[in-house]
Amino acid sequence: MATSTIVSFDDIAVRQLEAIDAALAAVRSHDAPTRVTSHTTWADDRGMNERVKRLRHQSETTQPYLDMERALIETATYLRHEGSVSTPELRGMVLRDYFADKTISIEPGELIVGEKGRGPQAAPTFPELCCHTLADMRNMNDREQVNFRVTDDDLAAQASIVIPYWRARASREKIMRAQTSAWHDAFEAGIFTEFYEQRAGGHTCLGSERGVRAGFDEIRADIQAAIDALDYMADEHAVAKCDELHGMLIALDAVTILAERYAELAERMAAEESDATRAAELAQIAENCRTVAHDRPRTFWQWIQRYWFIHLAITSETNPWDAYTPGRLDQHLIGYYRADVATGELTRERALELLECLWVKFNNQPAPPKVGVTLKESGTYSDFANINTGGITPEGTDGVNEVSYLILDCMDEMMFIQPNSNVQISRKTPRRFLRRACEVARAGWGQPAFYNTEEIVDELLAAGKSLADARRGGSSGCVETGCWGYEAYPLTGYFNLPKILEITLNDGVDPRTGKLIGLRTGDPRSFATYDELFDAYVRQMKHFIDIKVRGSNINTQICARENPVPFMSLMTEDCIARGEDYNAGGARYNTTYLQGVGIGSITDALASIKYNVYDHARFTMDELLGALARNFAGECDARIRVLASRRTPKYGNDDDYADDIMRAVFACFRDSVTGRPNMRRGEWRIDMLPTTCHIYFGEVTGASPSGRLAGEPVSDGISPEAHADVNGPTAVIKSCAKMDHASTGGTLLNQKFTPSSIAGDRGLDNLADLVRSYFDMGGHHVQFNIVDRETLIDAQRHPEAYRDLIVRVAGFSEKWCNLGRELQDEIINRTEQGF
Repeated sequence: MATSTIVSFDDIAVRQLEAIDAALAAVRSHDAPTRVTSHTTWADDRGMNERVKRLRHQSETTQPYLDMERALIETATYLRHEGSVSTPELRGMVLRDYFADKTISIEPGELIVGEKGRGPQAAPTFPELCCHTLADMRNMNDREQVNFRVTDDDLAAQASIVIPYWRARASREKIMRAQTSAWHDAFEAGIFTEFYEQRAGGHTCLGSERGVRAGFDEIRADIQAAIDALDYMADEHAVAKCDELHGMLIALDAVTILAERYAELAERMAAEESDATRAAELAQIAENCRTVAHDRPRTFWQWIQRYWFIHLAITSETNPWDAYTPGRLDQHLIGYYRADVATGELTRERALELLECLWVKFNNQPAPPKVGVTLKESGTYSDFANINTGGITPEGTDGVNEVSYLILDCMDEMMFIQPNSNVQISRKTPRRFLRRACEVARAGWGQPAFYNTEEIVDELLAAGKSLADARRGGSSGCVETGCWGYEAYPLTGYFNLPKILEITLNDGVDPRTGKLIGLRTGDPRSFATYDELFDAYVRQMKHFIDIKVRGSNINTQICARENPVPFMSLMTEDCIARGEDYNAGGARYNTTYLQGVGIGSITDALASIKYNVYDHARFTMDELLGALARNFAGECDARIRVLASRRTPKYGNDDDYADDIMRAVFACFRDSVTGRPNMRRGEWRIDMLPTTCHIYFGEVTGASPSGRLAGEPVSDGISPEAHADVNGPTAVIKSCAKMDHASTGGTLLNQKFTPSSIAGDRGLDNLADLVRSYFDMGGHHVQFNIVDRETLIDAQRHPEAYRDLIVRVAGFSEKWCNLGRELQDEIINRTEQGF
């Protein structure tokens, strides 16, 4: 009689762990790929030294590739520990095990060390958030724009290990299962998007005193003190707090382990190095890593290395929408810079070299791969690490210093799409700094962007921050405002303002699908006045905002429960003191943002209806609805389209007829969102930015009463619709300034100039004056493309001749050849301004 073999759970786990080890060996056997690309010859003449040129060339010519190490190591950690430890402790263990086992290397000539993956341009995956299908991964490898190399061994590891373990566990699956049919209908119609669908919600910058200066051993002591102070007699949450704080300790161990590993590697390499100069550099790198593994940084170089380890820890712990950033980099570094220069340890040239090495590190980190709608709403793999320069100090004095000018020089020489650098301009900012920033922007690659410091402070004060904390803040991601180091302010997705009108004009039905997804607000032909129409539009807007907010609140809770972020928490005040996670309300301030898209398009659409149907009776509502249904292709539709597109007041021309409608739509959107409670003891607010979602929202929106054709992009940010702004850049900023920017969390304004229009000293002064004027009127942000239409058209026809052309898209710059045709067309069609 045969006997059956009983296979225990432990036996199964051992076999799975052995399979993971084999898969790790297989994926590690592949060298980092290179891609054929032109050497950036213009960089040779821009001042960078030979070291930086080599590192820059490596960064630009290494093919982005999928890195399976993190996903496999994470799976092994879950197999070993899930169920035996708390979730915060488990998440800390994932980071610790990854940093203890990941491949590390030091590239020739590097001065700042550390990569998120196995090397430059490696992109780890995060299956706990979104478990990619094999079709997803093949698409990443095969697509024309921004592809990631995926090997057969990567596919095998995904198929045999990652998908079986994570497919049903991933947060994305839980989020999608938790939503109502109304949410799914609106999501599929393109009414809104959802950031949590594939990414984590983290969104902040380095800012608190602990985050900026404290040694990791100091922070460890702070955490232990919080554990020791827990009150198990009176605090019903003491056990949960203890779990969270222990998770922080484990996560902190992770970054110490990584720093010590790099110190040991640098020491070994120094001992084997035949070049005395390089051996000395490697020895210093080892000392830097060993120092910051435990103690406060003592030098300019060590501060940068410490920050970089923090950056790697936060972006490896989770996949935050908008990467971590050093925030006020110039103000963090100025004390070290002055001290090191005074002792002779540092020169201006060496400081610039170190900054440029940091810039290379940022550029080495593509954002983790996205698919589906998430790719459409953010069609770039820039990781949105937005570095602020200038502004004011926490004491309210001018924040521009010697390092501020070094950073401008660094931007100018490197011309990287990442980091996404900006300047804060306050009323105290020297004219020299503003002109130098305009000079860098005039080079035509979209950086720096310009932000209004006083308006940022006003935004934060309006949201309930103290003055001291408001002065610590700035913009991150694209344009979003937060109190760095003290606030969690995740974005939740984009909201399609023009699409709401389409639903309203069809009595709640989406004409693309014929499905009833909105409210029955009535046949628009029956509306006797514009006010009746606008009231119906507002009712539809509030209906969909209710659906969106409810869904995102659910997603916030799922994120907090499933994916705490103990390392990001320990870097954010007051998570340690509260014993609560960043994702669960542990920060001092907790805001949730919804991004409005298409304010220019909805304004012009409503202005057309008001002006042509109700005020002047140029055509009837029935005639307009017919033209929209036919996409203006009918025999009599051309007249309607000409009147709507060319002979109707438009936003962006300092015309109160249209601008008052903009203000009314904006106020209704803001008031319908702002102040709603989120799930982290904070409130909802709005900002006005699109990334690339204005392209996607245009694809799902039919023809507009403004004359816009079906499928064409809607307006980006708070910019006017393409070709609607015909009265020059000053009229644009006057229209935009009529919005109450301080009641938002950020607004985005794109402007395009021909190079000839801002040439010479006069052109530079005109650009600087435009920035000052807009900010004096209360504008939040402005950024520039300095390129002519003919160049962009030629680049579209002959991409091989424009591999190095960079343009400003939304809150980021991107290489022209990495953009899809629809986005290229939208940038080509933006109004060219001049003075």
